[in-house]
Amino acid sequence: MYGVNERQFRTLFDKAAKMTGKHGENFMILLDARLDNVVYKLGLARTRRQARQLVNHGHILVDGSRVDIPSYQVKPGQTIGVREKSRNLSIIKESVEVNNFVPEYLTFDAEKLEGTFTRLPERSELAPEINEALIVEFYSR
Repeated sequence: MYGVNERQFRTLFDKAAKMTGKHGENFMILLDARLDNVVYKLGLARTRRQARQLVNHGHILVDGSRVDIPSYQVKPGQTIGVREKSRNLSIIKESVEVNNFVPEYLTFDAEKLEGTFTRLPERSELAPEINEALIVEFYSR
């Protein structure tokens, strides 16, 4: 799920437990705020794996600085863009052309290849097929 291994999953789960609010919702929000996922949701990559690869290879900027850590937690107000040298990559161009849906909590400018994480997503905007109550139940053992 989200291309995250077991250790990363557990770390995020523990981090969500320390936050105020519903544990399961916090966990889902933390998953959705990962840089690789935000790159995918902006339409800069066709798959989460492709987005992870773009981040790992240093093609992505956060607030103008190169970030090559896929698990980086994007905060509301931060701008995610593509490095100047990477703007002509066919993978990115094709992904942007194909993508026609950007969630409400993100804004995207296809000309600049830049988007903003405007706010944390609400549970209704996240993957409905995931039952976070089962995840909380499993990891609470």
